[in-house]
Amino acid sequence: MPISVLLCSATASSFAQDAPPSPQPSVRTETEAGPNAITRAAVQRGILQCASRVEQVSKFLGFGPKAGALLLAPGNQIDQRMFSVQMELPAGASVNSFVDMSFAPNQANGCGASYQAITFWNQSCDAISKSQFGDIKKSPAMKQDVTVLEISPASKVFLMKVSPSACLSIKKEIVS
Repeated sequence: MPISVLLCSATASSFAQDAPPSPQPSVRTETEAGPNAITRAAVQRGILQCASRVEQVSKFLGFGPKAGALLLAPGNQIDQRMFSVQMELPAGASVNSFVDMSFAPNQANGCGASYQAITFWNQSCDAISKSQFGDIKKSPAMKQDVTVLEISPASKVFLMKVSPSACLSIKKEIVS
């Protein structure tokens, strides 16, 4: 199954959507060795400083044959400026996630990265907290409807009550 990676370039005045460059059809699958489609698309656009970080984070977050992605990058000085990648991770009929990754070149570690993974659950936040995030320490609520689970100082899960029987989980992490 081919994986679609949409490329978007941002300029000061507009967004332009480009088709992914593909001079010839590729028969390589995502299970083979080598960079995944997101990393290849970034490199084809001239994003080199963060290519290994894109590969690391997108693989960690589960990019594969059933996922879709969109690369949002600046129109100029592309290898010197922050960019983002959005992924849709379908998980069948039960749970789907939207993942937003941000990458910043020229950081102390070469390329800074963060992500947030957003998932809608047809269960209460209390049930999700116990079943999906069992041993994670609860911090005080942000205000009223958002519970904070602390994985580490740079990684948190936010559980937002949507209704008495629905919850939105947002896992946010700064990658070191």
